Amino acid sequence: MIKANLNFSKLPQRYLFLDIAKRVAAYSEKHPGADIIRMGIGDVTKPLVPAVIEAMHKAVDDCAASDTFHGYGPERGYLWLREAIVKGDYAPLGVKMDADDIFINDGAKSDTGNIGDILAPGTVVGITDPVYPVYVDTNLMRGNVIKYITCSAENGFTGDIPKEKLDVIYLCYPNNPTGAVITRSKLKQWVDYALEAGALIMYDSAYEAFIRNADIPHSVYEIEGARKCAIEFRSFSKTAGFTGVRCGYTVIPQELMVKDESGQPVNLNALWERRQSCKFNGASYISQRGALAVYSEKGRAQTRATIDYYLETARIIRMNMEELGLEPQGGENAPYIWAKTPNGITSWDFFDELLNKAQVVVTPGSGFGPAGEGYFRITSFADRQRTIEAMERIKNMIKLA
Repeated sequence: MIKANLNFSKLPQRYLFLDIAKRVAAYSEKHPGADIIRMGIGDVTKPLVPAVIEAMHKAVDDCAASDTFHGYGPERGYLWLREAIVKGDYAPLGVKMDADDIFINDGAKSDTGNIGDILAPGTVVGITDPVYPVYVDTNLMRGNVIKYITCSAENGFTGDIPKEKLDVIYLCYPNNPTGAVITRSKLKQWVDYALEAGALIMYDSAYEAFIRNADIPHSVYEIEGARKCAIEFRSFSKTAGFTGVRCGYTVIPQELMVKDESGQPVNLNALWERRQSCKFNGASYISQRGALAVYSEKGRAQTRATIDYYLETARIIRMNMEELGLEPQGGENAPYIWAKTPNGITSWDFFDELLNKAQVVVTPGSGFGPAGEGYFRITSFADRQRTIEAMERIKNMIKLA
């Protein structure tokens, strides 16, 4: 008899955002024509910027002629994009980076979920809570041991350095879902812990382009020693609107080593290349050409203007949450606002109230982990006017309660 991977039985019944979609669909079926404002899932709403569109159109034309056609690309991604990333993302930070440290992917979600393929089952994994569900779910699928690191207002939603030994730690800053950022000194504490414990940091910096405070690090590699203990994930989804195009990248420094069961060193960069060459054929030529355009002079200016638009929307949301006394976090260097539910009601109860009484969709905090109970997340990716209308609906509902 074929046996299933029973680790999947440890997962929540449904993925968080699928559960939300099903509830919204059920409400829509009962209330046809309801004017629902969706501020739950972190999908962008502004179109791709002109520089990216122009580059992708040119890439499509390339594929229409034999002498410029591109089929399978290199597993690491095209060198011209990896070199642009080194020059555009890391050189301005004063960070040493080599093009062969970088692997182009089809979005950060894929690699943050798949990276565990190169680690042994049963790994002890520290995950900040509340957290992006993919980190938890994919580790449960592999039978790894999860240790939650509680993030609260008291520790700035950056977690306390654990006293126990962990094998892997997942960090995401600017944070999804709380919108919190991490200071340079606190990030150094995490790097120092990893170096001392022989642990590996999985650093998700998909939202680094939203940082406007010069004192906040954009990359874990700004911290001395991080190249020996950290993998970094970045994405063009929120930076340049690639949620439907699918392109991002993972950084695995070539000197990053772990040990096998006999204590012998194993190079993770080489191991990941072997995994990718077996299970991944690379992001498309068209999407990588679009990503390259993000680093052009026009592309930079255009994508920054889009991010500024979302940050202004985030400011409006945060201001309204403050007026309601819901103690918002985030929204200043991040596209997410994390706020307390009113009157101490549960996260899902508040979700249902907002949907049924105000026709506004948010994300219940408890869907991000035990420490998320009593909170909810709002994204700033919706249309500005729709966001303002949603704020009025939420305020009216709470004031009438």
